[in-house]
Amino acid sequence: MTYANLSKFYINGEWVAPLGKATMGVENPATEEIVGQVALGSVADADRAIAAARAAFAGFSLWSADDRIALLERILAEYNARYDAFAQAMSTEMGAPMAWAREAQAWAGQVHLESTIAAAKAFHWEEKRGNTLLIREGIGVCALITPWNWPMNQIACKVGPAIAAGCTMVLKPSEIAPLSGVLFAEVCHAAGVPAGVFNMVNGTGPEVGARMSSHPEVDMVSFTGSTRAGVQVATAAAPTVKRVAQELGGKSANIILPSADLAAAVAGGVEGCFGNTGQSCDAPTRMFVPMARMDEALAVAKAAAEKVVVGDPNDPAVTMGPLISKLQFDKVQGLIQKGIDEGATLVTGGVGRPVGVNRGWFVRPTVFGHVTNDMTIAREEIFGPVLSVIGYDSVDQAVEMANDTVYGLAAYVQGDVAEAVAVGRRLRAGQVNLNYPAWDTFAPFGGYKQSGNGREYADWGIHDFCEVKALVGAGA
Repeated sequence: MTYANLSKFYINGEWVAPLGKATMGVENPATEEIVGQVALGSVADADRAIAAARAAFAGFSLWSADDRIALLERILAEYNARYDAFAQAMSTEMGAPMAWAREAQAWAGQVHLESTIAAAKAFHWEEKRGNTLLIREGIGVCALITPWNWPMNQIACKVGPAIAAGCTMVLKPSEIAPLSGVLFAEVCHAAGVPAGVFNMVNGTGPEVGARMSSHPEVDMVSFTGSTRAGVQVATAAAPTVKRVAQELGGKSANIILPSADLAAAVAGGVEGCFGNTGQSCDAPTRMFVPMARMDEALAVAKAAAEKVVVGDPNDPAVTMGPLISKLQFDKVQGLIQKGIDEGATLVTGGVGRPVGVNRGWFVRPTVFGHVTNDMTIAREEIFGPVLSVIGYDSVDQAVEMANDTVYGLAAYVQGDVAEAVAVGRRLRAGQVNLNYPAWDTFAPFGGYKQSGNGREYADWGIHDFCEVKALVGAGA
């Protein structure tokens, strides 16, 4: 792709120059090279994008569901035509291995658009209850703030259902990984999205994100990011009583039951933890194993971790790329050292770059054993390829420790299906994955506790962007 539009914003159907001159270099984290300069918006830029969305809402909200679905189908077609460009953009901005960029990152945007379209076609936009007609309609102008770790996954999970519901919107992608967001705006333009329905302004959270969250003409904020930033978004939104939907941090438990195939379950858990270089909010970072089989589990985890090939994303043999930035690299390094200092057993990995790597924000895939649930590495979201293996003496104890966290985004259980279901019912998490199932883009995704509120994916996401109106007396 070309990076010409990195210096512009997409507002009211046009690529426009920013009102200010602030920019930031976009780094390829695999090489530490700057690949472009992204314009950083101001409060004034956010204001004009919101004004465009507000002006467009009255007309777009009257579009029929069929017409909105047809628009989404055109967006999907344009996305598919640029599929390889999306994969390349995300490999560049994130350092993702090309296979992962194609098969996971670019695929996520595609499949969520497909799922939203299917859900919108089956959605009950109106229904009668006695003498009342219930109508679900778009909530209004939406501020969409998306992260760098799954760029197209989160953009598609917000833009798709917002359009399906008849909302207008302003998107702020992560300024750290803006290439794919710019490409998505180009898709929306090519698909014929009406002026003002979709707008995009790049910028920082403290400036553009804060203004979008607090603006009185914004009806809803949909935010994905850290719990710390989520608190700031909710606080900014509170004075105008906006709806706030948030998908925040996680510290997901993975309970390996005694009935599980230990070798397969542990190896699968390592793979799940290390996917996307560990930069997934629902990564299974706390693995609970029977204490009596700890040594066996650690041997399997060590072997699985040491099969990971870290390096150049363009090398087909590479299975793990770098972390996103030096800031994230330093954070992960500090937490690995904290694990060592607090007495966890370093099974493999550790501080520093992998052997032979001298540039890029690459880390060593790391496994800690004999971790206790009160250690820092078991409490804090690390957001890197670091697995904590914790022993338990009974399933009840495993469940108690799994729930002993401020987070509740996801959880994992391996073993006999009936037993796994019973354990899953007891876990305080929004999505519990049993025996490493395929990704279900029609299952609701969202968290309990400090992992957020609201749900995304398919019809669950559409509901979040709708208001419900009751026309009482409309007739039986």
